[in-house]
Amino acid sequence: KNYEYNMSCPEGDVDNGGKLFKSRCSQCHTYEEGGATKQGPNLYGLFGRTAGTVPGYKYSQANKKSGVEWNEDTLFEYLLNPKKYIPKTKMNFAGFKNPQDRA
Repeated sequence: KNYEYNMSCPEGDVDNGGKLFKSRCSQCHTYEEGGATKQGPNLYGLFGRTAGTVPGYKYSQANKKSGVEWNEDTLFEYLLNPKKYIPKTKMNFAGFKNPQDRA
């Protein structure tokens, strides 16, 4: 399956991203090195990692078999609609429809 959709990722806003992570992501994810696994896996070192490979987290088979390697482009597309990008993923999040929120 080809996950390269070539969407154009706009320049991100660190302050806005921090607020969005705190309000929409932190209930399920941590991002610090050695951070806890919660309802979702720790996101430290995400870019360059293959989906479904954080030790100690129980991923869906769909996520483990997706073959997605996380980078700016794949994450940008995934966060639009996680369940469309990786059907049957466990991630229960509708997505960020605004491109700036995904940047």
